[in-house]
Amino acid sequence: MPDRLSATFQQLRAANQKAFIAYIAAGDPDFEKSLDIMVTLAGQGADIIELGLPFSDPLADGIVNQLAAERALKGGMTTGRALDLIRAFRSTHQTPIVLFTYLNPVFRYGFEKFHLDAAAAGADGILLLDLPPDEAALNPDLAIGAGLKHIRLIAPTTPPARVKLLARSSEGFIYALSRTGVTGAHGAPADNIAEFVASIKAHTDVPVCVGFGISTPAQAAMVAMAADGVIVGSAIVRQIELHQNHPAEAVREFTAPLIAAVKNRCLA
Repeated sequence: MPDRLSATFQQLRAANQKAFIAYIAAGDPDFEKSLDIMVTLAGQGADIIELGLPFSDPLADGIVNQLAAERALKGGMTTGRALDLIRAFRSTHQTPIVLFTYLNPVFRYGFEKFHLDAAAAGADGILLLDLPPDEAALNPDLAIGAGLKHIRLIAPTTPPARVKLLARSSEGFIYALSRTGVTGAHGAPADNIAEFVASIKAHTDVPVCVGFGISTPAQAAMVAMAADGVIVGSAIVRQIELHQNHPAEAVREFTAPLIAAVKNRCLA
């Protein structure tokens, strides 16, 4: 099975570039438009696509992503259909895909079965928002997760000892939060991003990517100077919400300057 995540970061390092990672909710606003958005993002230059599994109780998400999950669920999106979406995308594109989800839908599907099926469909990694690695180790049913790289989430308020634990257990890349709170573009990234990223990198060679609150080219460029990648989610999802008839076109126009800011700033 190809290691698309590692290959992507290796290529970026060789080119002195940073990753642009785009988040969308699977099936928002429907299956076909969601696939079109994924294809558009890949063609636009997104290095990794984070695909949210729609869930009825996304506690860590702000209102923009909550509404996206609601639209997807109303449109008939399920965990199984999300894997179909990945298969459809994989028929034409090899851009890495990381699943962004909660434990409930994965556990209901079958923890080990989900990992195997998702990897077979073409997913590369998974970020389980509410399953800490030390808790997973206590339950045999949650300890078997072959096939997908496990991305860890680290917040500015994470205690140093736990930063070390999470950093050393992370695979693919680390999702570092630019600030505390739920997802959303309502708060700008904190000013001490470089210091925060350095504190994580002291414990690992895994790439550190930063997300939360990034919605402008200037913010993206600033974060790219300190991190290995820039993650933009709610700001993209908001464009889908505002332009549900032609979301891919809106996403293309919105992400173009963000991607350019990340890439051009890193060449400076």
